[in-house]
Amino acid sequence: MFTMDQARSALQRVYGYDGFRDGQRKIIEYLSAGQDTVGIMPTGGGKSICYQIPALLLPGVTLVISPLISLMKDQVDALHSLGVKAGFINSTLEMGEAGRLMWQAQEGRIKLLYVAPERLETEWFRERAKSIPISMVAVDEAHCVSQWGHDFRPSYRTIAPFIQELVHSGRERPIVAAFTATATPEVTEDLMQSLELLEPELVVTGFKRDNLAFTVLRGEERKAFTLDYVRQRSSESGIIYASTRKEVEDIYDMLRRAGIAAGRYHAGLDDEERAKMQEAFLYDDVRVIAATNAFGMGIDKSNVRYVLHYNMPKHMEAYVQEAGRAGRDGEPSECVLLFHPQDILTQKFFIEQSEASPERKANEYKKLQVMIDYCYTTGCLQNYMVRYFGEEGEQSCSVCGNCKDERESIDITIEAQKIFSCIYRMRERFGVSMVASVLKGSRNKKVMQYGFEKLSTHGEMRHLAEKEISDLIYVLIAEGYLQLSEGQYPVVRLLPLAADVLKGKRTVEQRVAKSLKPKAGTAIDETIFEQLRLIRRELASQAGVPPYIVFNDSTLREMAEMQPTTEARMLRIKGVGEAKLKQFGMPFLEFFQQRDEEAGRYDME
Repeated sequence: MFTMDQARSALQRVYGYDGFRDGQRKIIEYLSAGQDTVGIMPTGGGKSICYQIPALLLPGVTLVISPLISLMKDQVDALHSLGVKAGFINSTLEMGEAGRLMWQAQEGRIKLLYVAPERLETEWFRERAKSIPISMVAVDEAHCVSQWGHDFRPSYRTIAPFIQELVHSGRERPIVAAFTATATPEVTEDLMQSLELLEPELVVTGFKRDNLAFTVLRGEERKAFTLDYVRQRSSESGIIYASTRKEVEDIYDMLRRAGIAAGRYHAGLDDEERAKMQEAFLYDDVRVIAATNAFGMGIDKSNVRYVLHYNMPKHMEAYVQEAGRAGRDGEPSECVLLFHPQDILTQKFFIEQSEASPERKANEYKKLQVMIDYCYTTGCLQNYMVRYFGEEGEQSCSVCGNCKDERESIDITIEAQKIFSCIYRMRERFGVSMVASVLKGSRNKKVMQYGFEKLSTHGEMRHLAEKEISDLIYVLIAEGYLQLSEGQYPVVRLLPLAADVLKGKRTVEQRVAKSLKPKAGTAIDETIFEQLRLIRRELASQAGVPPYIVFNDSTLREMAEMQPTTEARMLRIKGVGEAKLKQFGMPFLEFFQQRDEEAGRYDME
């Protein structure tokens, strides 16, 4: 196959990096030995290098199964900028162009060929593929193959039969490498079976993103907060996710009226406008874009400094994937979720309106409850995420909104006892809103119908609004004192910890969410950094590619710190390989050389 020395040499020569991250090294070692491999790595963890480096070193062609047209184009553009021969086949190409690319692959003139999973269902492609020397099949967003994943796509189920068809035609079975950022242990097992992997190696590098600061804010006035937040970050790239097209349009209009250059993206726009908006965001013509979850999966923009969720997403997988658009370059970035209880009803409506099977709907309700618990937990937010994906988390990440909240906790033991007692007396048969109504002392039709006005707990918390009582119940659910049954109309039930509280053996504490502070400045000279961004923008415009493909923000920041004046020094900067130095490096070198000369003249004076 190939050696790790060859792999490291290719990494330095092509990408300009000195060494692999631990997860990348393990995956590439397994692939170098011809072993099927599954890599579960966070967004921004460098998944593409895990199959692109082997693709350069293996004989023949690597076929990359990729779910989105925009993602393919971004990847291929980035590879071309590195001097790597690659292509993609999708619905945007005419048959003649697709045929030409297949011929180039057959002749060994390209190393990576990107295709959508639906392409494997066409007889034309399957027959042509039998004449291509495919040494590896790389499956991106591999969770899509699992019926228990959050974005199941039936076309992904054609990958295993396609590979079997290659083998039956007399071709040697290619290595199969599968990658995803969001897979629970259940989904991981299912995707291994569905792809029919042979004794696969599993590499999980961890779901924790040290450079991301997560925050959940409950009850904020969303429009005022969003406008203020974006204004404070006017020079930074950000994405605002909303649940509906209407909310996206409202956010877009609000930002534009405030004089902020903003974009919008949702399924209601025509293809031309969506492409225009996406390009404007990629090229930094607009710094902020409001979007539904239709936007982002194909975005490889590395310098997104914040992701703001205007509403709660439908499950943890979606949130991790969308929030993970921030900080792909490793620089500190923020992920803020603005939660309102109405979000729960919105997401339940979406589940009910879907055409999914009853079994899948039940699974979606279960995932929704995990997301609700996340919004109410007072513990470490990063830790909550990694535990959901089957990892042991640390006690504190020290950067999320909950961990940075230094105020003293409030003792809510008495309130918790009243809630637990009420649920017990209602025989654990009703939902959150009904329990809150009884504790508030409501005498509405349903309360009277069941005779709950006669309970000793009726009106025990009349000093609070029903919404406040409901919020407290959700906090207790998130902290493991209570449990909600699955389904459209979940019932609140007591867990063993609640019994300890009722017996006086345990206290319950709560912290109130803290508002965000403006970002502090960075240590590097921001003037130099902005000048480098202007140079990058000009180069990107000339090359017809997004700015981050020239160099990402973390590379520019290292340049601003190192201020290289020779090619040798420039090559020591992470992200500067030989091809990029040759294509884009000279204007940056000239900038630093000129600064050096001016400083020398100043010293002589």
